[in-house]
Amino acid sequence: MVTPDPRAAWQRVVVAVWSLVLALLLLGPALAPGYVLSYDMVWVRDLAVRADVLGLGSGLPRAVPSDAWVAVLDELVPGILLQKLVLVGVLLGGTAGIDRLLPRVGLVARLAAVTLWQWNPYVVERLVLGHWPVLVGYAALPWVLLGALRWRATGRAPWWLLLAVLMGSLSVSAGLATSLALLVVLLVGPGGRRPWGRGLLLAGAAQAPWLVSGLLHVRDAVTDPAAARLFALSDEGPLPGPLAALTLGGVWNAEVVPVSRTGPATLVALVVLAALLVLGIAVVRRRGTEPAVPWTPLVLLWAVGWVLAILTWLAPGPFGVLAAVVPGGGVLRDGSRLLVLCVPLLVALVAVAVDAAWDWSGARWPLAARVSLAVVLVVWPVTVLPDGAWGAGGRLGAVDYPAAYAAARSALGDAPGDVLVLPLSSYRQPGWNDGRKVLDPLGRVLVPVPVASDELVVDDVVIAGEDPRVRRVRAALESPTPQARAAALGALGVGAVATDLTAPGPAPDIAGAVLHDDDVLRVVRLAAVDETVPPRPWYLAMGLAWTLHLGVLLVSVVGGVRCARQRFRRNLSG
Repeated sequence: MVTPDPRAAWQRVVVAVWSLVLALLLLGPALAPGYVLSYDMVWVRDLAVRADVLGLGSGLPRAVPSDAWVAVLDELVPGILLQKLVLVGVLLGGTAGIDRLLPRVGLVARLAAVTLWQWNPYVVERLVLGHWPVLVGYAALPWVLLGALRWRATGRAPWWLLLAVLMGSLSVSAGLATSLALLVVLLVGPGGRRPWGRGLLLAGAAQAPWLVSGLLHVRDAVTDPAAARLFALSDEGPLPGPLAALTLGGVWNAEVVPVSRTGPATLVALVVLAALLVLGIAVVRRRGTEPAVPWTPLVLLWAVGWVLAILTWLAPGPFGVLAAVVPGGGVLRDGSRLLVLCVPLLVALVAVAVDAAWDWSGARWPLAARVSLAVVLVVWPVTVLPDGAWGAGGRLGAVDYPAAYAAARSALGDAPGDVLVLPLSSYRQPGWNDGRKVLDPLGRVLVPVPVASDELVVDDVVIAGEDPRVRRVRAALESPTPQARAAALGALGVGAVATDLTAPGPAPDIAGAVLHDDDVLRVVRLAAVDETVPPRPWYLAMGLAWTLHLGVLLVSVVGGVRCARQRFRRNLSG
Protein backbone atom coordinates (compact mmCIF):
# COMPACT_ATOMS: atom_id res chain seq x y z
CA MET A 1 0.00 0.00 0.00
CA VAL A 2 1.39 3.41 -1.01
CA THR A 3 1.43 6.01 1.75
CA PRO A 4 0.08 9.38 0.57
CA ASP A 5 2.60 12.21 0.58
CA PRO A 6 1.42 14.62 3.32
CA ARG A 7 3.41 17.45 1.74
CA ALA A 8 1.56 17.05 -1.56
CA ALA A 9 -1.78 17.11 0.24
CA TRP A 10 -0.77 20.23 2.16
CA GLN A 11 0.35 21.98 -1.02
CA ARG A 12 -2.94 21.14 -2.71
CA VAL A 13 -4.79 22.79 0.19
CA VAL A 14 -2.62 25.90 -0.14
CA VAL A 15 -3.32 26.05 -3.88
CA ALA A 16 -7.07 25.70 -3.26
CA VAL A 17 -7.06 28.46 -0.64
CA TRP A 18 -5.10 30.77 -2.93
CA SER A 19 -7.58 30.04 -5.73
CA LEU A 20 -10.47 30.96 -3.44
CA VAL A 21 -8.76 34.22 -2.46
CA LEU A 22 -8.28 35.12 -6.11
CA ALA A 23 -11.90 34.24 -6.91
CA LEU A 24 -13.24 36.43 -4.11
CA LEU A 25 -10.97 39.30 -5.13
CA LEU A 26 -11.90 38.93 -8.79
CA LEU A 27 -15.67 38.73 -8.30
CA GLY A 28 -16.02 41.06 -5.32
CA PRO A 29 -19.38 42.87 -5.46
CA ALA A 30 -20.75 40.28 -7.87
CA LEU A 31 -21.09 37.95 -4.88
CA ALA A 32 -23.39 40.34 -3.01
CA PRO A 33 -27.12 39.51 -2.81
CA GLY A 34 -28.78 40.05 -6.17
CA TYR A 35 -28.29 39.18 -9.83
CA VAL A 36 -25.21 39.92 -11.92
CA LEU A 37 -26.48 41.34 -15.21
CA SER A 38 -23.75 42.22 -17.69
CA TYR A 39 -24.09 42.05 -21.48
CA ASP A 40 -25.00 38.41 -22.27
CA MET A 41 -25.11 37.28 -18.64
CA VAL A 42 -28.82 37.43 -17.82
CA TRP A 43 -30.03 35.37 -14.89
CA VAL A 44 -33.53 35.40 -13.45
CA ARG A 45 -35.20 33.81 -10.47
CA ASP A 46 -36.93 31.08 -12.47
CA LEU A 47 -36.25 30.57 -16.16
CA ALA A 48 -39.17 28.64 -17.63
CA VAL A 49 -38.60 25.34 -19.42
CA ARG A 50 -40.03 26.25 -22.80
CA ALA A 51 -39.55 25.61 -26.49
CA ASP A 52 -36.73 28.07 -27.15
CA VAL A 53 -34.47 26.81 -24.34
CA LEU A 54 -34.89 23.30 -25.73
CA GLY A 55 -33.78 24.35 -29.21
CA LEU A 56 -37.27 24.56 -30.71
CA GLY A 57 -37.51 28.35 -31.01
CA SER A 58 -37.55 30.29 -34.26
CA GLY A 59 -34.04 31.70 -33.78
CA LEU A 60 -30.61 30.09 -33.84
CA PRO A 61 -29.77 28.02 -30.73
CA ARG A 62 -27.22 30.44 -29.29
CA ALA A 63 -28.07 29.55 -25.68
CA VAL A 64 -28.65 25.81 -26.16
CA PRO A 65 -28.14 23.75 -24.06
CA SER A 66 -27.02 26.23 -21.36
CA ASP A 67 -30.47 27.78 -20.95
CA ALA A 68 -32.09 24.37 -20.59
CA TRP A 69 -29.70 23.40 -17.81
CA VAL A 70 -30.38 26.67 -16.00
CA ALA A 71 -34.14 26.25 -16.42
CA VAL A 72 -33.97 22.80 -14.83
CA LEU A 73 -31.46 23.56 -12.10
CA ASP A 74 -33.20 26.74 -10.92
CA GLU A 75 -36.14 24.53 -9.99
CA LEU A 76 -33.81 23.03 -7.37
CA VAL A 77 -31.64 26.04 -6.52
CA PRO A 78 -32.92 29.63 -6.81
CA GLY A 79 -31.42 31.42 -9.78
CA ILE A 80 -29.93 34.11 -7.57
CA LEU A 81 -27.86 31.47 -5.74
CA LEU A 82 -27.22 29.27 -8.76
CA GLN A 83 -25.48 32.13 -10.55
CA LYS A 84 -23.08 32.67 -7.62
CA LEU A 85 -22.30 28.96 -7.50
CA VAL A 86 -21.54 28.93 -11.21
CA LEU A 87 -19.27 31.99 -11.09
CA VAL A 88 -17.26 30.74 -8.12
CA GLY A 89 -17.30 27.15 -9.33
CA VAL A 90 -15.89 28.14 -12.71
CA LEU A 91 -12.84 29.70 -11.08
CA LEU A 92 -12.23 27.06 -8.42
CA GLY A 93 -13.04 24.04 -10.59
CA GLY A 94 -10.79 25.11 -13.43
CA THR A 95 -7.95 25.79 -11.02
CA ALA A 96 -8.23 22.32 -9.50
CA GLY A 97 -7.95 20.83 -12.98
CA ILE A 98 -5.03 22.91 -14.23
CA ASP A 99 -3.12 22.22 -11.00
CA ARG A 100 -3.33 18.49 -11.73
CA LEU A 101 -2.26 18.99 -15.34
CA LEU A 102 0.97 20.80 -14.45
CA PRO A 103 4.39 19.17 -14.65
CA ARG A 104 6.14 18.15 -11.42
CA VAL A 105 6.85 21.59 -9.96
CA GLY A 106 7.04 23.11 -6.50
CA LEU A 107 4.49 25.13 -4.58
CA VAL A 108 5.64 28.55 -5.81
CA ALA A 109 5.32 27.45 -9.43
CA ARG A 110 1.90 25.96 -8.80
CA LEU A 111 0.68 29.18 -7.19
CA ALA A 112 2.06 31.21 -10.11
CA ALA A 113 0.32 28.94 -12.59
CA VAL A 114 -2.97 29.18 -10.74
CA THR A 115 -2.77 32.97 -10.69
CA LEU A 116 -2.20 33.16 -14.44
CA TRP A 117 -5.02 30.68 -15.06
CA GLN A 118 -7.55 32.67 -13.04
CA TRP A 119 -6.33 36.23 -13.56
CA ASN A 120 -5.86 37.03 -17.24
CA PRO A 121 -7.60 39.22 -19.83
CA TYR A 122 -9.53 36.30 -21.28
CA VAL A 123 -11.24 35.54 -17.98
CA VAL A 124 -11.86 39.17 -17.01
CA GLU A 125 -13.21 40.24 -20.40
CA ARG A 126 -15.45 37.18 -20.76
CA LEU A 127 -16.83 37.79 -17.27
CA VAL A 128 -17.82 41.33 -18.21
CA LEU A 129 -19.21 40.17 -21.56
CA GLY A 130 -21.32 37.68 -19.62
CA HIS A 131 -20.06 34.62 -21.51
CA TRP A 132 -20.50 32.30 -18.56
CA PRO A 133 -20.99 29.13 -20.68
CA VAL A 134 -17.64 29.87 -22.34
CA LEU A 135 -16.07 30.17 -18.89
CA VAL A 136 -17.64 26.89 -17.81
CA GLY A 137 -15.95 25.36 -20.84
CA TYR A 138 -12.73 27.09 -19.78
CA ALA A 139 -13.01 25.42 -16.37
CA ALA A 140 -13.76 22.04 -17.93
CA LEU A 141 -10.85 22.18 -20.38
CA PRO A 142 -8.05 20.88 -18.11
CA TRP A 143 -10.31 18.09 -16.87
CA VAL A 144 -11.03 17.11 -20.49
CA LEU A 145 -7.29 17.00 -21.17
CA LEU A 146 -6.64 14.93 -18.05
CA GLY A 147 -9.48 12.55 -18.81
CA ALA A 148 -8.36 12.08 -22.40
CA LEU A 149 -4.86 11.27 -21.17
CA ARG A 150 -6.27 8.65 -18.81
CA TRP A 151 -8.37 7.23 -21.63
CA ARG A 152 -5.33 6.86 -23.88
CA ALA A 153 -3.29 5.27 -21.11
CA THR A 154 -5.87 2.76 -19.86
CA GLY A 155 -8.25 2.31 -22.77
CA ARG A 156 -11.19 3.31 -20.55
CA ALA A 157 -12.72 6.75 -20.20
CA PRO A 158 -12.98 7.87 -16.55
CA TRP A 159 -16.49 8.78 -15.50
CA TRP A 160 -15.54 12.37 -14.74
CA LEU A 161 -14.32 12.88 -18.31
CA LEU A 162 -17.88 12.44 -19.55
CA LEU A 163 -19.07 15.05 -17.07
CA ALA A 164 -16.27 17.44 -18.08
CA VAL A 165 -17.11 17.09 -21.78
CA LEU A 166 -20.77 17.73 -20.98
CA MET A 167 -19.94 20.85 -18.96
CA GLY A 168 -17.68 22.04 -21.75
CA SER A 169 -20.52 21.77 -24.25
CA LEU A 170 -22.96 24.39 -22.94
CA SER A 171 -22.50 26.63 -25.97
CA VAL A 172 -21.42 26.23 -29.57
CA SER A 173 -17.96 27.79 -29.26
CA ALA A 174 -17.23 26.10 -25.94
CA GLY A 175 -18.35 22.78 -27.38
CA LEU A 176 -16.05 23.16 -30.37
CA ALA A 177 -13.07 23.92 -28.13
CA THR A 178 -13.91 21.01 -25.83
CA SER A 179 -14.31 18.57 -28.70
CA LEU A 180 -11.09 19.71 -30.32
CA ALA A 181 -9.15 19.33 -27.07
CA LEU A 182 -10.56 15.85 -26.50
CA LEU A 183 -9.85 14.59 -30.00
CA VAL A 184 -6.36 16.10 -30.26
CA VAL A 185 -5.23 14.34 -27.08
CA LEU A 186 -6.83 11.07 -28.16
CA LEU A 187 -5.07 11.27 -31.52
CA VAL A 188 -1.57 12.53 -30.66
CA GLY A 189 -1.29 12.44 -26.88
CA PRO A 190 1.04 10.09 -24.99
CA GLY A 191 -0.16 6.55 -24.44
CA GLY A 192 -0.59 3.37 -26.40
CA ARG A 193 -4.27 3.56 -27.31
CA ARG A 194 -6.12 5.90 -29.67
CA PRO A 195 -9.85 5.67 -28.96
CA TRP A 196 -10.57 8.65 -31.18
CA GLY A 197 -13.65 7.00 -32.69
CA ARG A 198 -15.31 6.62 -29.32
CA GLY A 199 -14.12 10.11 -28.44
CA LEU A 200 -15.85 11.47 -31.52
CA LEU A 201 -19.07 9.72 -30.49
CA LEU A 202 -18.79 11.18 -26.98
CA ALA A 203 -18.22 14.68 -28.34
CA GLY A 204 -21.14 14.33 -30.75
CA ALA A 205 -23.52 13.13 -28.05
CA ALA A 206 -22.54 15.96 -25.73
CA GLN A 207 -23.02 18.58 -28.48
CA ALA A 208 -26.21 16.99 -29.84
CA PRO A 209 -28.74 19.64 -28.68
CA TRP A 210 -27.09 22.58 -30.42
CA LEU A 211 -25.93 20.47 -33.36
CA VAL A 212 -29.40 19.13 -34.13
CA SER A 213 -31.13 22.44 -33.42
CA GLY A 214 -28.65 24.18 -35.70
CA LEU A 215 -29.43 21.70 -38.47
CA LEU A 216 -33.14 22.32 -38.01
CA HIS A 217 -32.48 26.04 -38.44
CA VAL A 218 -30.03 25.54 -41.29
CA ARG A 219 -31.94 27.88 -43.62
CA ASP A 220 -31.46 30.72 -41.13
CA ALA A 221 -27.99 29.74 -39.89
CA VAL A 222 -26.04 32.18 -42.06
CA THR A 223 -25.06 35.54 -40.59
CA ASP A 224 -24.37 39.08 -41.72
CA PRO A 225 -20.89 39.14 -43.33
CA ALA A 226 -20.28 42.58 -41.81
CA ALA A 227 -20.07 40.92 -38.40
CA ALA A 228 -16.76 39.22 -39.20
CA ARG A 229 -14.83 42.48 -39.29
CA LEU A 230 -16.50 43.79 -36.14
CA PHE A 231 -16.00 40.58 -34.16
CA ALA A 232 -12.45 39.89 -35.32
CA LEU A 233 -9.47 39.84 -32.99
CA SER A 234 -8.72 43.44 -32.01
CA ASP A 235 -5.70 45.47 -31.02
CA GLU A 236 -5.47 46.33 -27.33
CA GLY A 237 -3.71 49.54 -26.39
CA PRO A 238 -0.19 49.51 -27.86
CA LEU A 239 -0.40 45.83 -28.81
CA PRO A 240 -1.46 44.73 -32.29
CA GLY A 241 -3.90 41.85 -32.42
CA PRO A 242 -1.41 38.95 -32.61
CA LEU A 243 0.54 40.18 -29.57
CA ALA A 244 -2.69 40.94 -27.72
CA ALA A 245 -3.73 37.34 -28.42
CA LEU A 246 -0.42 36.08 -27.06
CA THR A 247 -1.33 37.71 -23.75
CA LEU A 248 -4.89 36.28 -24.00
CA GLY A 249 -6.51 39.60 -24.91
CA GLY A 250 -7.89 41.09 -28.11
CA VAL A 251 -11.61 40.84 -27.47
CA TRP A 252 -13.75 42.55 -30.10
CA ASN A 253 -15.76 44.70 -27.68
CA ALA A 254 -13.67 47.67 -26.57
CA GLU A 255 -16.25 48.49 -23.89
CA VAL A 256 -15.22 45.49 -21.77
CA VAL A 257 -11.45 45.92 -22.10
CA PRO A 258 -9.92 46.89 -18.72
CA VAL A 259 -8.29 50.31 -18.74
CA SER A 260 -4.96 48.77 -17.74
CA ARG A 261 -4.98 46.89 -21.05
CA THR A 262 -4.84 50.15 -22.98
CA GLY A 263 -1.61 51.49 -21.45
CA PRO A 264 1.98 50.56 -20.56
CA ALA A 265 0.87 47.72 -18.28
CA THR A 266 -0.01 45.73 -21.39
CA LEU A 267 3.57 46.00 -22.63
CA VAL A 268 4.86 44.92 -19.22
CA ALA A 269 2.53 41.92 -19.31
CA LEU A 270 3.79 40.96 -22.77
CA VAL A 271 7.46 41.24 -21.79
CA VAL A 272 7.05 39.27 -18.55
CA LEU A 273 4.97 36.55 -20.17
CA ALA A 274 7.31 36.26 -23.16
CA ALA A 275 10.36 35.99 -20.88
CA LEU A 276 8.73 33.25 -18.82
CA LEU A 277 7.65 31.37 -21.95
CA VAL A 278 11.16 31.49 -23.42
CA LEU A 279 12.62 30.25 -20.14
CA GLY A 280 9.99 27.54 -19.88
CA ILE A 281 10.66 26.31 -23.41
CA ALA A 282 14.41 26.25 -22.76
CA VAL A 283 13.95 24.25 -19.56
CA VAL A 284 11.63 21.73 -21.21
CA ARG A 285 14.05 21.24 -24.10
CA ARG A 286 16.99 20.77 -21.73
CA ARG A 287 15.28 18.42 -19.30
CA GLY A 288 13.12 16.60 -21.79
CA THR A 289 9.35 16.21 -21.73
CA GLU A 290 7.45 14.47 -18.98
CA PRO A 291 5.22 11.59 -20.10
CA ALA A 292 2.47 12.82 -17.79
CA VAL A 293 2.30 16.20 -19.57
CA PRO A 294 0.75 16.18 -23.07
CA TRP A 295 3.16 18.73 -24.54
CA THR A 296 2.45 17.85 -28.18
CA PRO A 297 -1.34 18.22 -27.85
CA LEU A 298 -0.90 21.43 -25.84
CA VAL A 299 1.29 22.92 -28.56
CA LEU A 300 -1.17 21.90 -31.28
CA LEU A 301 -4.12 23.36 -29.37
CA TRP A 302 -2.23 26.60 -28.77
CA ALA A 303 -1.40 26.83 -32.47
CA VAL A 304 -5.01 26.27 -33.52
CA GLY A 305 -6.36 28.86 -31.08
CA TRP A 306 -3.77 31.52 -31.85
CA VAL A 307 -3.70 31.03 -35.62
CA LEU A 308 -7.48 31.16 -35.95
CA ALA A 309 -7.53 34.32 -33.85
CA ILE A 310 -4.89 36.14 -35.90
CA LEU A 311 -6.49 35.04 -39.16
CA THR A 312 -9.63 36.95 -38.19
CA TRP A 313 -7.38 39.96 -37.57
CA LEU A 314 -5.41 39.61 -40.80
CA ALA A 315 -8.27 38.69 -43.14
CA PRO A 316 -11.76 39.06 -41.65
CA GLY A 317 -13.29 39.16 -45.14
CA PRO A 318 -13.11 35.41 -45.81
CA PHE A 319 -14.65 34.72 -42.42
CA GLY A 320 -17.51 37.03 -43.36
CA VAL A 321 -18.04 35.14 -46.61
CA LEU A 322 -17.94 31.86 -44.68
CA ALA A 323 -20.56 33.12 -42.23
CA ALA A 324 -22.78 34.39 -45.05
CA VAL A 325 -22.60 31.22 -47.15
CA VAL A 326 -21.96 28.25 -44.85
CA PRO A 327 -24.59 27.55 -42.18
CA GLY A 328 -22.99 27.86 -38.75
CA GLY A 329 -19.86 29.52 -40.13
CA GLY A 330 -20.51 32.56 -37.96
CA VAL A 331 -19.31 30.66 -34.90
CA LEU A 332 -15.73 31.47 -35.97
CA ARG A 333 -16.33 35.21 -36.24
CA ASP A 334 -15.35 35.95 -32.60
CA GLY A 335 -11.63 35.80 -33.17
CA SER A 336 -10.55 35.84 -29.53
CA ARG A 337 -12.99 33.24 -28.20
CA LEU A 338 -10.92 30.20 -29.22
CA LEU A 339 -7.90 31.61 -27.38
CA VAL A 340 -9.13 29.35 -24.61
CA LEU A 341 -7.14 26.64 -26.39
CA CYS A 342 -3.92 28.60 -25.81
CA VAL A 343 -4.15 28.86 -22.04
CA PRO A 344 -3.08 25.35 -20.90
CA LEU A 345 0.26 25.52 -22.74
CA LEU A 346 1.00 29.03 -21.47
CA VAL A 347 0.22 28.07 -17.89
CA ALA A 348 2.30 24.88 -18.05
CA LEU A 349 5.34 26.68 -19.51
CA VAL A 350 5.07 29.48 -16.95
CA ALA A 351 4.97 26.88 -14.18
CA VAL A 352 8.16 25.28 -15.52
CA ALA A 353 9.88 28.67 -15.81
CA VAL A 354 8.92 29.80 -12.31
CA ASP A 355 10.05 26.49 -10.85
CA ALA A 356 13.42 26.82 -12.57
CA ALA A 357 13.85 30.41 -11.39
CA TRP A 358 12.94 29.42 -7.83
CA ASP A 359 15.40 26.51 -7.83
CA TRP A 360 18.15 28.68 -9.30
CA SER A 361 17.72 31.29 -6.58
CA GLY A 362 17.93 28.69 -3.81
CA ALA A 363 21.70 28.45 -3.69
CA ARG A 364 22.40 32.06 -4.61
CA TRP A 365 19.94 34.38 -2.86
CA PRO A 366 19.20 34.97 0.82
CA LEU A 367 15.79 33.95 2.15
CA ALA A 368 14.33 37.47 2.11
CA ALA A 369 15.26 37.94 -1.54
CA ARG A 370 13.79 34.53 -2.44
CA VAL A 371 10.53 35.39 -0.71
CA SER A 372 10.37 38.66 -2.66
CA LEU A 373 11.05 36.76 -5.87
CA ALA A 374 8.28 34.29 -5.04
CA VAL A 375 5.80 37.10 -4.46
CA VAL A 376 6.67 38.75 -7.77
CA LEU A 377 6.45 35.49 -9.70
CA VAL A 378 3.10 34.59 -8.15
CA VAL A 379 1.24 37.91 -8.32
CA TRP A 380 2.57 39.50 -11.50
CA PRO A 381 -0.65 38.71 -13.45
CA VAL A 382 -2.59 40.71 -10.85
CA THR A 383 -0.19 43.66 -10.89
CA VAL A 384 -0.41 44.08 -14.68
CA LEU A 385 -4.21 43.72 -14.63
CA PRO A 386 -5.19 45.48 -11.39
CA ASP A 387 -8.61 46.59 -12.63
CA GLY A 388 -9.65 42.99 -12.93
CA ALA A 389 -10.13 43.12 -9.18
CA TRP A 390 -13.40 43.74 -7.39
CA GLY A 391 -15.76 42.81 -10.15
CA ALA A 392 -13.60 44.11 -13.00
CA GLY A 393 -13.26 47.47 -11.34
CA GLY A 394 -16.96 47.68 -10.46
CA ARG A 395 -18.28 46.62 -13.85
CA LEU A 396 -19.82 43.55 -12.23
CA GLY A 397 -22.30 44.09 -9.43
CA ALA A 398 -25.39 42.50 -7.96
CA VAL A 399 -28.80 44.14 -8.31
CA ASP A 400 -32.45 43.30 -7.74
CA TYR A 401 -35.11 43.38 -10.43
CA PRO A 402 -37.81 46.02 -9.99
CA ALA A 403 -41.02 44.65 -8.50
CA ALA A 404 -42.71 45.32 -11.83
CA TYR A 405 -40.95 42.33 -13.39
CA ALA A 406 -42.40 39.82 -10.95
CA ALA A 407 -45.80 41.49 -11.24
CA ALA A 408 -45.71 41.31 -15.03
CA ARG A 409 -44.75 37.63 -14.94
CA SER A 410 -47.60 36.88 -12.57
CA ALA A 411 -50.11 38.86 -14.60
CA LEU A 412 -49.22 37.22 -17.90
CA GLY A 413 -48.65 33.70 -16.58
CA ASP A 414 -48.51 30.95 -19.18
CA ALA A 415 -50.73 32.79 -21.65
CA PRO A 416 -51.32 31.28 -25.11
CA GLY A 417 -48.96 32.31 -27.86
CA ASP A 418 -45.57 33.94 -27.60
CA VAL A 419 -44.75 37.33 -26.12
CA LEU A 420 -43.33 40.19 -28.16
CA VAL A 421 -40.83 42.31 -26.22
CA LEU A 422 -40.65 46.00 -27.10
CA PRO A 423 -38.80 48.17 -27.97
CA LEU A 424 -37.17 45.99 -30.62
CA SER A 425 -33.58 46.47 -29.50
CA SER A 426 -31.30 43.81 -28.07
CA TYR A 427 -29.59 45.55 -25.18
CA ARG A 428 -30.71 47.78 -22.34
CA GLN A 429 -28.92 50.05 -19.87
CA PRO A 430 -31.51 50.33 -17.10
CA GLY A 431 -30.94 52.65 -14.19
CA TRP A 432 -31.81 49.88 -11.74
CA ASN A 433 -28.79 47.96 -13.14
CA ASP A 434 -26.57 50.95 -12.38
CA GLY A 435 -26.46 51.78 -16.07
CA ARG A 436 -24.66 48.56 -17.00
CA LYS A 437 -25.44 47.28 -20.48
CA VAL A 438 -27.29 43.96 -20.53
CA LEU A 439 -29.21 41.82 -22.99
CA ASP A 440 -32.88 42.64 -22.40
CA PRO A 441 -33.88 40.45 -19.42
CA LEU A 442 -37.64 40.90 -19.78
CA GLY A 443 -38.13 37.97 -22.14
CA ARG A 444 -36.33 35.63 -19.75
CA VAL A 445 -38.43 36.75 -16.79
CA LEU A 446 -41.74 36.01 -18.53
CA VAL A 447 -43.04 32.48 -19.06
CA PRO A 448 -44.07 32.42 -22.77
CA VAL A 449 -41.45 32.19 -25.49
CA PRO A 450 -40.18 35.71 -26.20
CA VAL A 451 -39.95 37.29 -29.63
CA ALA A 452 -37.25 39.94 -29.36
CA SER A 453 -34.75 41.75 -31.54
CA ASP A 454 -31.62 39.81 -32.44
CA GLU A 455 -29.92 42.71 -34.19
CA LEU A 456 -26.63 43.92 -32.77
CA VAL A 457 -25.18 47.41 -32.95
CA VAL A 458 -21.37 47.52 -32.81
CA ASP A 459 -19.53 50.80 -33.39
CA ASP A 460 -22.75 52.28 -34.82
CA VAL A 461 -22.92 49.45 -37.37
CA VAL A 462 -26.13 47.40 -37.34
CA ILE A 463 -25.56 43.66 -37.70
CA ALA A 464 -28.65 42.00 -39.10
CA GLY A 465 -30.28 39.28 -37.05
CA GLU A 466 -30.96 35.74 -38.24
CA ASP A 467 -34.48 35.12 -36.90
CA PRO A 468 -36.91 35.42 -39.86
CA ARG A 469 -39.83 35.70 -37.48
CA VAL A 470 -38.49 38.95 -36.04
CA ARG A 471 -38.39 40.41 -39.54
CA ARG A 472 -42.05 39.50 -40.03
CA VAL A 473 -42.89 41.04 -36.65
CA ARG A 474 -41.19 44.29 -37.67
CA ALA A 475 -43.35 44.37 -40.76
CA ALA A 476 -46.48 43.74 -38.67
CA LEU A 477 -45.62 46.68 -36.42
CA GLU A 478 -45.75 48.93 -39.49
CA SER A 479 -49.52 48.34 -39.77
CA PRO A 480 -51.47 51.61 -39.64
CA THR A 481 -53.64 51.11 -36.51
CA PRO A 482 -53.32 49.40 -33.10
CA GLN A 483 -56.05 46.94 -34.11
CA ALA A 484 -54.30 46.10 -37.38
CA ARG A 485 -51.01 45.58 -35.56
CA ALA A 486 -52.69 43.26 -33.06
CA ALA A 487 -54.28 41.22 -35.84
CA ALA A 488 -51.01 40.95 -37.78
CA LEU A 489 -49.07 39.93 -34.67
CA GLY A 490 -51.69 37.40 -33.65
CA ALA A 491 -51.42 35.78 -37.06
CA LEU A 492 -47.68 35.35 -36.39
CA GLY A 493 -48.31 33.51 -33.13
CA VAL A 494 -47.83 36.48 -30.80
CA GLY A 495 -50.34 36.37 -27.95
CA ALA A 496 -49.04 39.22 -25.79
CA VAL A 497 -46.84 42.29 -25.95
CA ALA A 498 -44.56 43.37 -23.09
CA THR A 499 -43.09 46.85 -23.31
CA ASP A 500 -40.18 48.21 -21.28
CA LEU A 501 -41.27 51.80 -20.77
CA THR A 502 -37.84 52.85 -19.48
CA ALA A 503 -35.94 51.77 -22.61
CA PRO A 504 -35.35 54.09 -25.55
CA GLY A 505 -36.83 53.21 -28.90
CA PRO A 506 -40.23 53.10 -30.57
CA ALA A 507 -42.99 50.98 -29.07
CA PRO A 508 -46.21 51.45 -31.08
CA ASP A 509 -49.59 51.00 -29.43
CA ILE A 510 -51.16 47.57 -29.87
CA ALA A 511 -54.80 46.82 -29.15
CA GLY A 512 -55.58 44.30 -26.42
CA ALA A 513 -56.41 43.75 -22.77
CA VAL A 514 -53.98 45.50 -20.43
CA LEU A 515 -52.76 42.97 -17.85
CA HIS A 516 -50.12 45.12 -16.19
CA ASP A 517 -49.27 48.80 -16.48
CA ASP A 518 -46.98 50.96 -14.37
CA ASP A 519 -44.08 53.34 -14.98
CA VAL A 520 -41.69 50.45 -15.77
CA LEU A 521 -43.57 47.80 -17.78
CA ARG A 522 -46.78 47.39 -19.73
CA VAL A 523 -48.19 43.98 -20.67
CA VAL A 524 -51.04 43.65 -23.18
CA ARG A 525 -52.78 40.40 -24.12
CA LEU A 526 -54.05 40.21 -27.69
CA ALA A 527 -57.61 39.18 -28.43
CA ALA A 528 -56.78 36.44 -30.94
CA VAL A 529 -53.65 34.42 -31.59
CA ASP A 530 -52.80 31.64 -34.01
CA GLU A 531 -50.37 29.65 -31.90
CA THR A 532 -47.29 28.47 -33.77
CA VAL A 533 -46.15 24.92 -33.10
CA PRO A 534 -42.84 23.49 -34.34
CA PRO A 535 -43.19 20.69 -36.90
CA ARG A 536 -43.57 17.23 -35.41
CA PRO A 537 -40.25 16.01 -36.89
CA TRP A 538 -38.52 18.78 -34.94
CA TYR A 539 -39.82 17.32 -31.68
CA LEU A 540 -38.57 13.89 -32.66
CA ALA A 541 -35.16 15.20 -33.70
CA MET A 542 -34.66 17.27 -30.56
CA GLY A 543 -35.97 14.43 -28.42
CA LEU A 544 -33.24 12.21 -29.82
CA ALA A 545 -30.64 14.96 -29.34
CA TRP A 546 -31.56 15.45 -25.69
CA THR A 547 -31.60 11.68 -25.15
CA LEU A 548 -28.00 11.49 -26.37
CA HIS A 549 -26.98 14.53 -24.32
CA LEU A 550 -28.56 13.25 -21.12
CA GLY A 551 -27.25 9.78 -21.86
CA VAL A 552 -23.73 11.15 -21.39
CA LEU A 553 -24.77 12.44 -17.97
CA LEU A 554 -26.40 9.14 -17.05
CA VAL A 555 -23.34 7.09 -17.98
CA SER A 556 -21.15 9.52 -16.04
CA VAL A 557 -23.31 9.27 -12.92
CA VAL A 558 -23.44 5.47 -13.10
CA GLY A 559 -19.69 5.35 -13.52
CA GLY A 560 -19.16 7.70 -10.60
CA VAL A 561 -21.40 5.65 -8.32
CA ARG A 562 -19.65 2.45 -9.35
CA CYS A 563 -16.24 4.01 -8.71
CA ALA A 564 -17.31 5.29 -5.28
CA ARG A 565 -18.69 1.87 -4.37
CA GLN A 566 -15.44 0.16 -5.35
CA ARG A 567 -13.41 2.65 -3.34
CA PHE A 568 -15.66 2.12 -0.33
CA ARG A 569 -15.16 -1.65 -0.56
CA ARG A 570 -11.38 -1.24 -0.79
CA ASN A 571 -11.39 0.94 2.31
CA LEU A 572 -13.45 -1.64 4.19
CA SER A 573 -11.05 -4.41 3.25
CA GLY A 574 -8.14 -2.38 4.59
